[in-house]
Amino acid sequence: MHFVKKLRDLSDGKPVGFKLCIGRKSEFFAICKAMIATNIYPDFITIDGGEGGTGAAPQEFSNSVGMPLRDGVAFVYDVLLGFDLKKHIKIIASGKVSTGFDIVKNIALGADMCSAARGMMFALGCIQALECNSNTCPTGVATQDPSLMKGLVVEDKKVRVKNFHNQTVASAVELLGAAGLKEFSQLTRAYINRRVSANVIQNYRETYPYVPAGALLKTPYPSRFELGMALSTPDSFLPTDYMVTEVDYQNANPYHE
Repeated sequence: MHFVKKLRDLSDGKPVGFKLCIGRKSEFFAICKAMIATNIYPDFITIDGGEGGTGAAPQEFSNSVGMPLRDGVAFVYDVLLGFDLKKHIKIIASGKVSTGFDIVKNIALGADMCSAARGMMFALGCIQALECNSNTCPTGVATQDPSLMKGLVVEDKKVRVKNFHNQTVASAVELLGAAGLKEFSQLTRAYINRRVSANVIQNYRETYPYVPAGALLKTPYPSRFELGMALSTPDSFLPTDYMVTEVDYQNANPYHE
């Protein structure tokens, strides 16, 4: 948090934030506790999904590391709201955001905006050659080699990217209108339905129930956050569960029945 303040001071007050993919939940609780302790808040937090990732990423990371974007956005929104920090911080969703519905569902979950890379890269000509880190991208998208760069014809590709962007945003606006809404700020989790089993459909509000603002500033905490609160400290986001016994796990919240 002190580094966030340093960057903001050095940039004459420009917006400062950070990007992360949620892994160990207690680490994000720790960051939020540090915000409370220091009274320093980032302007934005970008949540990347485990399904995101560059072609330069190790295969095991792309396949197995990190919380999916849907769960990550809902979790971060709920924790920020629980600490009464959401009013200070914008959430940006990033991770396979390629369609109008991707935009709508992430905003419904709690994002303030979305950023997209994969869809834009496809519009630009990416063929997923997975050579982003080798300087040998055959389409000229991810290389500094002049002989390969000339394969990307800017005059043509810029039109394709512009068209993809405009049509994607237009489809999101159409979906908003279909829901009878005028502003994206009106979207809530109740508007998105998802099949969770062969014969059960839930809306996102049922799957990811909201928490009251400030619910993590006093005990008893919402039960699903008790363990994360017990394992986190504002002094560090390093893992602490290796110091916690099974008894501590069971008694993470003294108000728990």
